[in-house]
Amino acid sequence: MQENLELNQKINTPINHVFVFLEIFSCEGGIQSYVKDIFQAYLKLTKPIHTDIFILRDSPDCTNPFISERCQFHYFKTSSPRLGRVKMAIALFTHLIRQRPQRVFCGHIKLTPLVGMLCQFLGIPYTVITYGKEVWEPLPKSMQFSLQKAAQVWTISRYTREVACLANHLNPDRVKILPCAVDGDRLTPGNKPANLIERYGLEKAKVLMTVARLWSGDIYKGVDITIQALPQIAQVFPEVKYLVIGRGDDQPRLAKLAQDLGVSDRVVFAGFVPTEELVEHYRLADAYIMPSQEGFGIVYLEAMACGVPVLSGDADGSAEPLQDGKLGWRVPHRDPNAVAAACIEILKGEDQRCNGEWLREMAIANFGIEAFHKRLEQELS
Repeated sequence: MQENLELNQKINTPINHVFVFLEIFSCEGGIQSYVKDIFQAYLKLTKPIHTDIFILRDSPDCTNPFISERCQFHYFKTSSPRLGRVKMAIALFTHLIRQRPQRVFCGHIKLTPLVGMLCQFLGIPYTVITYGKEVWEPLPKSMQFSLQKAAQVWTISRYTREVACLANHLNPDRVKILPCAVDGDRLTPGNKPANLIERYGLEKAKVLMTVARLWSGDIYKGVDITIQALPQIAQVFPEVKYLVIGRGDDQPRLAKLAQDLGVSDRVVFAGFVPTEELVEHYRLADAYIMPSQEGFGIVYLEAMACGVPVLSGDADGSAEPLQDGKLGWRVPHRDPNAVAAACIEILKGEDQRCNGEWLREMAIANFGIEAFHKRLEQELS
């Protein structure tokens, strides 16, 4: 009787957590999307958890759908970045002393020295949430030390865990994998939208597509390699076109490359496309092509959820969404010949991995919102 009473008390005792982030609602990106999935899962947890969330670069004016009794947000955006950091550090330290939360989550590697110092001083366990390339290289000593002292490190793929542990001398047993999630209710298959076909001149075309920032520092996304592969693909599929969604300072170089290779008429630069319009753009694609180096590659899941076959690089975190090649083509990421051969296979449509209904089913079963919720609950148990 006494044991049951103690168990019920333990189950019903509110749990206090703290999250610390750089910015979530004032910009869009992979990290921001991942954090929003965590918030969404938190709101559905059966445990009585209360969470205080400290955000350095967001303001109360940002649209925030996660405000609730369970999640209380504290914003520290100021005209002076240094002043904002000082204000947040003081508020966080005060909160930790008064509330003594069971766990603190550091949501960006740049915040680990602050969070690590405060939590180590107060004896509070903390978890560092990592995403990908920001931990692939050796970090400054203060960041390394805070990572090494963390009770846990969360990351999104086996690849990032392996590379981060080697680069920063981490214990792999403390690095837990919480992969990205895909929203199968928002991302669905459908017919190619006639208005977009007309807008981009894709009538009767076999459409390859990439969604990526076109920054000169992000050439690892592989847009240039796909452009180099187009002449070979066009020999087999003369109607092929390549739709590139994204913007950045590397677009002139990519356009010049297409011109030099004689495929300018096959490459369509769509520019920036808002998140709410991406689903219809995915539906345009006969294949999603991104021979990249990713920490995970949420775009592969988004394409598969829309029933589109995918191609990735073969030495990165895309092994997770593509299930080590079971769900898509993985090729050397800087090899135009390998990309061309794989694209030709995909456009022929004879492989099981081109079955859109099956692809969607597998993507959601492994990485849907419900699967993400279960993983998060396990990590918090």
